[in-house]
Amino acid sequence: MTKMLASVSNLAEAIEVSKRDIDIVDLKDPKAGALGALHLNLVSTIVDEIGHIKTISATIGDLPMKGELISKAVDSMADTGVDFIKIGFFSNGDWSKVFNDLKPLTQSGHKLVAVLFADLPFHLDTLQNIREAGFVGAMLDTSDKSKGPLTQILDADFLRTFVQLTTELNLISGLAGSLRCCDIPQLKALNPDYLGFRGALCGGTRTSNLDPEALDSIVQKMKPGSSAHTF
Repeated sequence: MTKMLASVSNLAEAIEVSKRDIDIVDLKDPKAGALGALHLNLVSTIVDEIGHIKTISATIGDLPMKGELISKAVDSMADTGVDFIKIGFFSNGDWSKVFNDLKPLTQSGHKLVAVLFADLPFHLDTLQNIREAGFVGAMLDTSDKSKGPLTQILDADFLRTFVQLTTELNLISGLAGSLRCCDIPQLKALNPDYLGFRGALCGGTRTSNLDPEALDSIVQKMKPGSSAHTF
């Protein structure tokens, strides 16, 4: 069954989301980039408030692909008590070095999720590197939200292959990237572990405040048996 990840940008939104049937509360600052990071103090406050009732993930920011820099950011975020830490893999830098530098952190128990971007170059072979580095999951997202939803950037066959490969590698699979309510039936049919939302929860603009009505619409659509559709 595909679960739901909801991204929030402050404590009030986190509390609002925690009242719904949502599986992961994801902490990030939409105004600071595709994976903008919230201040560590705010993350700690949210963890203290809802961490006992919800699984929490957090991003570390749109950082350059430098292993030492990312490792330090991961360590700092881990100290807040979040359950999962999401790392964006952008086009610049040496990915292999980043993976090597992060291995000690995954070996020590940090649960890392690699975020690959549909609108930036990457190869599906990278999933094997993600697994070998000890990550627990991989997500597809979009870096430039003006380019439209994930479903308009990558075709159904590619998305299906991504989900299948992550499953074969025993990685948690996630799909996100300006997803709309109308995308849910199509993507649920691919059986990813998670679908991630932000803009759709705010009435369409990811930097706006959470809209409770829009949030409830997505939650309802995500419920098992709410729809059946394939590509």
